[in-house]
Amino acid sequence: MADKKWQEIGYPARLEERLPDDVVRCHLSPRNCKIRPGQHGFCMVRANRDGRLVSLNYGRSVHATEETIETEAVFHYEPGARILSMGNIGCMLNCDYCHNWKTSQAKYVEDKDVFYYSPQEVIDIAKRHDIKVISWTYNDPVVWHEFVVETAALAKEAGIVNLYKSAFFISPEAIEELIPVIDIFSVSIKSIDPKYYRKITKGWLEPVLDGTEQVYRAGKHVEVSTLMVTDLSDDEKTAYDVGKFVLDRLGPEVPTHYVRFHPDYKMTDSIRTPVERLEAARRVGLEMGLRHVYLGNVYDTESTNTRCHNCQELQITRYGLNARLLGVNEEGACTNCGADANIRRIPGGSTFPPTVNELPPGGDFDVADFDWYGDVRALHVQVRNDSAETKQVYYRRNRSSTSGTPWSVLRLQPQESYRFIAAKSELDELGVAVAVPQGCTSSLHQVFDRAHFPTTEADNGSLNADITPLPLFDSRR
Repeated sequence: MADKKWQEIGYPARLEERLPDDVVRCHLSPRNCKIRPGQHGFCMVRANRDGRLVSLNYGRSVHATEETIETEAVFHYEPGARILSMGNIGCMLNCDYCHNWKTSQAKYVEDKDVFYYSPQEVIDIAKRHDIKVISWTYNDPVVWHEFVVETAALAKEAGIVNLYKSAFFISPEAIEELIPVIDIFSVSIKSIDPKYYRKITKGWLEPVLDGTEQVYRAGKHVEVSTLMVTDLSDDEKTAYDVGKFVLDRLGPEVPTHYVRFHPDYKMTDSIRTPVERLEAARRVGLEMGLRHVYLGNVYDTESTNTRCHNCQELQITRYGLNARLLGVNEEGACTNCGADANIRRIPGGSTFPPTVNELPPGGDFDVADFDWYGDVRALHVQVRNDSAETKQVYYRRNRSSTSGTPWSVLRLQPQESYRFIAAKSELDELGVAVAVPQGCTSSLHQVFDRAHFPTTEADNGSLNADITPLPLFDSRR
């Protein structure tokens, strides 16, 4: 077993109840774990030390990563926006198909994969790269509660939007602490079947539904997604049950996403969800009266686009994790008929890195290329400036004809490590190229569907890596 140095320092935890004999009860999740001295809760990142509840993952993170807001199943809040994704360690669930298993299940975390950030450092990264949304995501932000609440408050003071992507197995008390600082809640509802929840996620359903309604009633922007697991939850009944919850307890304007499954963790003996089943699920949702129903983790379908619910004007086109606004104004209304598009905008819109048509002449660049294949149509690009001066890194899309394809420019401070997503954005796009100057290094990491951790460097992939992402879970562990 690898060292667990990241667990050594505890941070005072919120939502603590002190009991006799130095026992504590944690009120962060519906489990209300009762923890004796020296023991951990279910999540393995909240513990009892000397009769007090502590968080063992405060500031412990996977690498901060620039992505797009679409990676979080959020289609109706500043489409196409760049986000800074922050993920951590541990989880209050243990889903059999988890694609973040190597970080969500704390016993598999290795010290080499842990990065350390202070709240102010997270804000500084977002400001330095002109990113207007911080996303609390990946394994699940619930178990990072103290760090999320404190950092999100700083972000809000700086005018940065906070997005919370979660399975939302969380207590009402904890939600009340999130509501003042979180702007967007993207909730993953695994199923509406209580037996499914107990068996597959090791949690239970009703707190998830209650919590989703709680943030919706508080006036927050809410979107709902459901993973349609092949031959388990990819039927029309699941689609109907999810749609009924949205209509009965939220509202018809809440965007609802039916998401394609890929085999992972303990469920690799399966196949990806057939797209025709997802299309059937979407039809069910629309016929029920949901205004905005989308498919997730799919390409080459109209079912990721947004049309006006009133006049059917095409408002937003999407390809993979990229979006293009066509018919929505700055107030979030249809430019054709004026109807509310149920889309919230960030004042001033999104910002994007500058571009140049050619690499600087005379520069000594190391250029790495990656071609899309199978279902691998996204990369995490990690770059690092090991020099003592500011450097510029360049990246672009490779198309069938790269003539005129611009290079995006990324400025790196001395000793800065930065990670960003590059996802296929056009039908004719072949892959990506990254050019780094002397003093800088880069590595390319394959990403499946929406971004996830762990990731695998492209050179370490395999021919069938478009079926199940690497590394594979070893059931003998």
